[in-house]
Order: sequence, then C-alpha cells, then structure tokens
Amino acid sequence: MSRRLLIVLVNTDPRNPEELGAPFYHAAVAAAMDYEVDVVCAATAGKLMIKGIAQGLHVKPGHPMTVHDWIREAHGHGARFWACPANLDLFNVTEDDLIGECSGLMGAATMLRGVMEDEYRVLTY
Repeated sequence: MSRRLLIVLVNTDPRNPEELGAPFYHAAVAAAMDYEVDVVCAATAGKLMIKGIAQGLHVKPGHPMTVHDWIREAHGHGARFWACPANLDLFNVTEDDLIGECSGLMGAATMLRGVMEDEYRVLTY
C-alpha cells in the first residue's frame, strides 16, 4: 500500500476561494496521519504559491483564517508544497517570489513518473 499522497491543484481557481479549503484540509489531515503528502499547484492554482496571493484570500468571507493559514497548517503537519516550473514564466515571477512553505518546483516529468510508477495515490482539484 502506498504511503504517499499527491494532491494536484490544476482546476482550482483562486478567484473562487471557497474551492480552496478542501485540498488544503485534506493535505493537513493526510500529513497528520503520517502519510507523505506532496501538493502541486499548477495552472491558475499556481498563483497560490506566489507571495501575497493566498494571504489575501479567505475560504469563507469574514472568517479570520486566510488560505495562506490553511497552507501553513498543512505544511506544519508535514505536507510539502510545489510550484509548477511553467508557472514562473506564465506569471512573470521567480523562485524568490514563492511563499516560504513552497519546497520548490516540481515539473510534469517528475510528477508523472511518481504517478505512473505507483508511488502515489492521487487527488486532483
């Protein structure tokens, strides 16, 4: 049985912040259960790895917890967050512009190899 979970945010759009709670909550719970959790933020969801973006979003309007707080909680339990390298060019940013919880870049080949070699169970959002 695999002990690794890959969460891919590719269809989740930061313009709809109510979509952002579930993936980060699932990452936190899985990491707290001692699973190895990797979260890859790609496409528009890749903006969440850029400093300042997640800090300004709330899953529930008026709730004090920001999306960045959700990311911090999951990270605190051991989940690792990865940005898609193609997003750096897409959003005109560098690795220096990524939040501290981001472990770096995970490209398509690395992600797909892990999936195809049965290293991961996969959830997509």
